[in-house]
Amino acid sequence: MSRNLGATSLPCKRRQHDPMRSYDALPPPLRAWLSQAALPWSTASARRLWKRAKAQGHDTHAALQILSRAEERTLARDHGSL
Repeated sequence: MSRNLGATSLPCKRRQHDPMRSYDALPPPLRAWLSQAALPWSTASARRLWKRAKAQGHDTHAALQILSRAEERTLARDHGSL
């Protein structure tokens, strides 16, 4: 892998965490939702929306609906720019 680093003068950025460990740490309903999502969500952004919804008192189903609506808005914004 180090052979690819010689082709650029850009600084090397190391990951601060294991992405699979971050994914595995998500609640099972959120992981199931992410596996069916239309967009490639980062674990950080999915977790942030999930925690915000749960902190507002939403149950699991409502939290997943909030994520779905966020995804729909993003897709609509993307389709509108085409």
